[in-house]
Amino acid sequence: MASKTAVFDDTRPIGTIPAIPLADIAPWAVFASVVALILLYLVSTEQGAFALFQGTYVHEFVHDGRHLLGFPCH
Repeated sequence: MASKTAVFDDTRPIGTIPAIPLADIAPWAVFASVVALILLYLVSTEQGAFALFQGTYVHEFVHDGRHLLGFPCH
C-alpha cells in the first residue's frame, strides 16, 4: 500500500495573506448586495408607502427593527 504525502509548493513568506482574485469575490459581493437591498426594502418600506404582500405580517415582524433603524411607521 503506497502512502501519499502532502506537497506544499507555496513559497510565500510565513504570515503573508494571499490575494483573492476579483473574479472570485464579485459574484458573492453582488449576491450580498441584493440580499441587503431586499432586507432594507422589507424593513424600511414594505406596508408603508408600498406593499407587495397582503396584510400586515411583514410590518409587524420588522416593526421594532424599523424603529431601531430610525424609520418612522406610525
